[in-house]
Amino acid sequence: MKIALIQMGGAATNDENLKNAVKKINEAASNGAQIIVLPEMFSCPYKASNFPIFAQKDGEKNWTALSKAAKKNNVYLIAGSMPEREGEKIYNTSYVFDRNGKQIAKHRKMHLFDCDIPGGAFFHESETLTAGNEVTVFDTEYGKIGLMICFDIRFPELSRLMVEHGAKMIFVPAAFNMTSGPNWWEIMFRVRAADNQVYMAGCSPARDEKASYVAWGHSIVVDPFGKVLNQLDEKESILYQEIDLAEVENFRQQYKILKLRRLDIYQLTEVSK
Repeated sequence: MKIALIQMGGAATNDENLKNAVKKINEAASNGAQIIVLPEMFSCPYKASNFPIFAQKDGEKNWTALSKAAKKNNVYLIAGSMPEREGEKIYNTSYVFDRNGKQIAKHRKMHLFDCDIPGGAFFHESETLTAGNEVTVFDTEYGKIGLMICFDIRFPELSRLMVEHGAKMIFVPAAFNMTSGPNWWEIMFRVRAADNQVYMAGCSPARDEKASYVAWGHSIVVDPFGKVLNQLDEKESILYQEIDLAEVENFRQQYKILKLRRLDIYQLTEVSK
């Protein structure tokens, strides 16, 4: 399968961002992509106070436009993430649409990014967002795929649970910043891939030095050995990569990390919701 990670720049309004996203989905599909991914919070400037202002309910304008884009282009679309409103709560939500435009999954960011660096960054998602509580894995004709959002990748239990649910690849719409990006972006994707023997793909916004929150960029794809297959720089672009999920079992046969776990001593338990 051919994937496309759309590293797009951000605009001030939802409609501008949505128009740009649909344009780039069309472009990626015309270049043969079968799974297309948008970045985290693609629809609004990445600022906690913006999330309630830009939030939409399921089935509203953004949802409808992205569903139509998936159907029109006959692609799977992992629609980055956007603020979702349900009642009084706001979530950081990623929708997944199949080739017919049907929603087949929805992931609400489980781990909210709160950061206090003396003399540096102050960013609290928890001021406006509610955390999700579902491990998200969905089926495609290529195999099972996991989905998380940005800060979720810092918690190894979540990616391992996805693998236990059968995921062969994990997509991560994410917006690491100019501190977390150079320090941990590539490391996180490589170690999660190597530990779980899965493909990992991270889709970031392009960098805008004038924004209140400056994204690192560097959208990335890593194989189950932890090798970087492809990585962009900070500029607006689309990363294309051919992936064969059947290769995951080949990796796992060579290095039997998952098989050799000591489940007689330790186990990871998913709490029912």
